[in-house]
Amino acid sequence: MVRSRDQVTIHATAEVSDGAEVGPKTRIWSQVQVREGAVIGSECILGKGAYVDVNVRIGDRCKLQNGVFVFHGFNLEDGVFLGPGVMLLNDKYPRAINADGTLKSDSDWTVSEAVVRHGAAIGGGAVVLPGVSVGRFAMVGSGAVVTRDVPDHAIVIGNPARLKGFACLCGHQLRQVEPTPEGMLMRCDSCGTEVTIPQNDFDRLEAGR
Repeated sequence: MVRSRDQVTIHATAEVSDGAEVGPKTRIWSQVQVREGAVIGSECILGKGAYVDVNVRIGDRCKLQNGVFVFHGFNLEDGVFLGPGVMLLNDKYPRAINADGTLKSDSDWTVSEAVVRHGAAIGGGAVVLPGVSVGRFAMVGSGAVVTRDVPDHAIVIGNPARLKGFACLCGHQLRQVEPTPEGMLMRCDSCGTEVTIPQNDFDRLEAGR
């Protein structure tokens, strides 16, 4: 059973705060929780059991698969894909209690802020650590543990995640063509798109970082 409001489809078991904003044509499926202050754009899909924390901002046409956790401090730009079980974390120094043994409250720790940028994709089961951002059209492999910022178009895999290549807008891997004054020109053999990767980012690939 689903219910609709203002062109938004919400499953009967979902919990969407009255203090959240949800854009038109967004679909929210079973057991999703969207907290107060969250802003979700238009034409998004939130799969079963996804959790969107307080004040999180999600752009248009994003896909959050089953069991995704987006904690406050993280924001998603337009067109972001989060695979099943992805976790975007926000506490660099997690503890349940303070040094004096009292239970920690919201005022006893600092939220680490970060962003997943336009068109990026994060594979199922990946974990992005607090304060770590993911660049435009980057591709994070399934199960990766991302410990440092990911450049635009980068493909990162493993634990800790390492740079293994660069991805086209269409998702296929780019092929090195030639150096230019702006960086390394790369081309997609699937769609023909050409992308120039800044030299500093390309050097990380050469160094295996």
